[in-house]
Amino acid sequence: MSVNIDSATAAGKGLAHGKLGLIASTVIGLGSTAPLYSLAATLGFIVMAAGAQAPIALIVAFVPMCLTAFAYRELNTAVPDAGTAFTWATKAFGPRAGWMAGWGVFVAGVIVMSSQTEVASKYLLLMIGDGSLAKNHALVVGLGALIIVVMTWVSYRAVEAGALTQNVLMALQYIAIIAFCIGLALAIGNGAFAHTNFSWEWFNPFAADNPAGFIQAVLLAIFIYWGWDTCLSLAEETKNPRTTPGLAALLSTVVLLITYIGMTLLAMMHAGVGTTGIGLANPDGAEDVFYALRTDALGDWGWVLVFAVFVSALSTCQTTILPTARGTLAMGVYRGLPRAFAKITPKYSTPGFSTIFMGVVSIVFYVGMSLLSGNILADTIESTSLAVAMYYTITSFACIWFFRRNLFDSGRNLVFRLVLPLIGGLMMAAVFIISAVNMFDPNYGETQLLGTSGTFVMGVGSLLLGLVVMAVWSRFPGAKEFFTGRSLNRETPVMVPES
Repeated sequence: MSVNIDSATAAGKGLAHGKLGLIASTVIGLGSTAPLYSLAATLGFIVMAAGAQAPIALIVAFVPMCLTAFAYRELNTAVPDAGTAFTWATKAFGPRAGWMAGWGVFVAGVIVMSSQTEVASKYLLLMIGDGSLAKNHALVVGLGALIIVVMTWVSYRAVEAGALTQNVLMALQYIAIIAFCIGLALAIGNGAFAHTNFSWEWFNPFAADNPAGFIQAVLLAIFIYWGWDTCLSLAEETKNPRTTPGLAALLSTVVLLITYIGMTLLAMMHAGVGTTGIGLANPDGAEDVFYALRTDALGDWGWVLVFAVFVSALSTCQTTILPTARGTLAMGVYRGLPRAFAKITPKYSTPGFSTIFMGVVSIVFYVGMSLLSGNILADTIESTSLAVAMYYTITSFACIWFFRRNLFDSGRNLVFRLVLPLIGGLMMAAVFIISAVNMFDPNYGETQLLGTSGTFVMGVGSLLLGLVVMAVWSRFPGAKEFFTGRSLNRETPVMVPES
């Protein structure tokens, strides 16, 4: 049985309705992944791990992401809810599985804010003077914390303001991406620079000489696709909430695949995969491969690329806050978290407390990890991917179990609600388990913490912390409605007014 939710949320959670169309929703999905920032921060590490097989690593990572997107679409059609993975897993598997899925969304958002703000801060400082300010660690961290504050404020004010911001930022990103690709193509074509000939062997996963490295590259590549599910977390604020968010998510993933493969091939053909100079596997430039190529591609206009990467990182800072805050909002509404998380700002119809909480925790984590280590970018990326793989796995299997009574009613149901989610879930689960085991090696990644790798501590440790937090919160009186299955279960009605 279900219980009555507060009257303030009886017809929804208090969020603004019908504000986002298909284009705006797709742009927000792309903005959440921030293609230019994601590839700039990750491509070097992917090439270091997979070598010339980087392109096929991107494609292999895309497969489970796309299959998971189908699972998200099917679940959103039946239950459009800001809680996404949390709500769906609770309805399918019960309170504890759902709570851990929600925790995975929150953890991924908090951890990734570190790499996003680090890149945004560094690239902004690279445009000032001779760029030497970007080497001042304290200044980078301080500016990064300020960026989180500003983007939290933007997200607090209104989702429409956020959508308008994303339209502008995404336009700037793709102008720079197109200019960069044209510039590299011309540089390769005129033979002014040494370059590597294209090879179909780059798309052969069995040519990888280090299988463990290839799996690591796939985990890294999962990160650069992650973010499209923001479309689903904004379903309650979207026009046609049962169909638009799912379509936007699928469009986002396809556009991302085309963008990433195109940019990676051009970068490999121009710079190669060597470990010296501008080679993409040079560890000295792994955090910043596009910066080294800016002049070759754009000449005196190379600063445009630097600015665009800054814009891209700034964009994804905001779109990380949006879904994470709405996830904790849903957990608050259904009593999975204290009631304060369910509060909506009357003026802006946004999850005020959840948004501010997300910003504060992100600042604390970012500054704290920066004090422990000055080299956390790669490790935060992989830790984020681990949390993402966890809650995507739960969601894929939740799709199958939620629709279990109707899986064989039609061929469509069989494909989209069983076969595709099952394959995606198994692939995600395999990546999660293999990566978690590998991360336990103290020499894994760039940092070491508590006698093991920093990646393991941030990734696995943060997920284990969720079990502790859940156990503690479940003992409070305010949590009993949720953990006894009364406030949210399979029969709980959808709290989204149709538009």
